[in-house]
Amino acid sequence: MDTEVKSITGCSLPHIANASITMMCVLMCLTGCGKVADVPSDTKKVEWGYEAKNGPQVWAQLSPEYFLCAEGRHQSPIDLVNPTPAKLPPIPYNYHPTNMNIRSTGHTIEVACPEGSWIEVDGTRYQLLQFHFHAPSEHTVAGKPFEMEAHFVHKSEDGTLAVVGLLIGSGRHKVAFDPIWSHLPAVPGETQRIENVTEDGSLIVDPRFMFSLNDQVEDVAPSRFGHYYRYEGSLTTPPCSEGVQWIVLTTPVEMSEAQIAAFKAIIHDNTRPVQPLNGRKLLVNSTGDE
Repeated sequence: MDTEVKSITGCSLPHIANASITMMCVLMCLTGCGKVADVPSDTKKVEWGYEAKNGPQVWAQLSPEYFLCAEGRHQSPIDLVNPTPAKLPPIPYNYHPTNMNIRSTGHTIEVACPEGSWIEVDGTRYQLLQFHFHAPSEHTVAGKPFEMEAHFVHKSEDGTLAVVGLLIGSGRHKVAFDPIWSHLPAVPGETQRIENVTEDGSLIVDPRFMFSLNDQVEDVAPSRFGHYYRYEGSLTTPPCSEGVQWIVLTTPVEMSEAQIAAFKAIIHDNTRPVQPLNGRKLLVNSTGDE
């Protein structure tokens, strides 16, 4: 029998017995030693953010899913400088006043929108999912940042994204943001819900007025974005996915210093630095009317 075992395994029974005893000792040591058993099998995933330890410069190192944050060639935001004038068509948009949930994500203040509001880009309709804010602005114009920037994020049926960027400077009070600013959640994860229940409409959130320079909108639908920059880019936060259609309005709106300060007291410096254009076309509409 010894010969049969050795011919199959290349080892005699005494050698197998010794190996088995050695293995049992190792297993007893591993299960009996508390220090070894308590060692975690993997390290805790670091949450991305905007500090030195988890900010834009190291996003790609925090997770393999974020590799585009370092290796992507069509990244956002960018410096809006030396655009090519082009005859771009006005972009129809149809936004409705509605109930909304306002949430602090820890990275921004985000307003979730129910279905029904949309824009149309190149014949494709994109539904408005949410809008959120950055301070200071992520896009710059000829190297100049603005006090804030709002991003209106839209998604088409095939899953592609289109984002409308609204630059915000310091100036007069912007009434259209009052319903949101009066419900700014201060704690990450906290959600405030705005219901359109007041008779005077003071709590109605109507995105159309956010784009208006004089707080007036035409009572027609859809309205149109006429003056804007256009380029193909990415999400400005991890995973930095590309293929995003960017429409950044050329004319900024204003907020009061008090409104800007109220936001920055909760969220500030949530801005990714501008990224190289890498040969992409940056267009600006030269003929549209708002």
